[in-house]
Amino acid sequence: METKKRYECTVIINGGLEDDKIAAAMEEVKKVIAGNGGDIESVLEIGRRKMAYAIDKQTIGSYAHIEFMGVPGGLAAIEKAFRYNDDILRFLIVHLSKPLLEMRRRVEKYSVVIGSPEDKSDDEQQEEAAKG
Repeated sequence: METKKRYECTVIINGGLEDDKIAAAMEEVKKVIAGNGGDIESVLEIGRRKMAYAIDKQTIGSYAHIEFMGVPGGLAAIEKAFRYNDDILRFLIVHLSKPLLEMRRRVEKYSVVIGSPEDKSDDEQQEEAAKG
């Protein structure tokens, strides 16, 4: 039996679909991962965003980020299923190695101390822009 490794998958679903169809496509993504030996740990549905460039004549995509534990042998089946799903415009599956996870922990640790613009409300950002 293969040991499971930690992966992250970012998926862009056609943003021109109705909300219920996007939700159904997202459920299909989760089902494919789970059906090929993946244990989903977290799902972050970012929502619709304007893409930097058109993909299949679509300029808006619904982004989602999934972290899961999976067997390396199941990745080929997951990628094949994503490739044949017309609702999925793009996807990327990345193995989260120990150095990458350590770097992520450091970034999270120091971004909380230093803070980032996203942590502040719109009013606070406008006040700082007016001062600077």
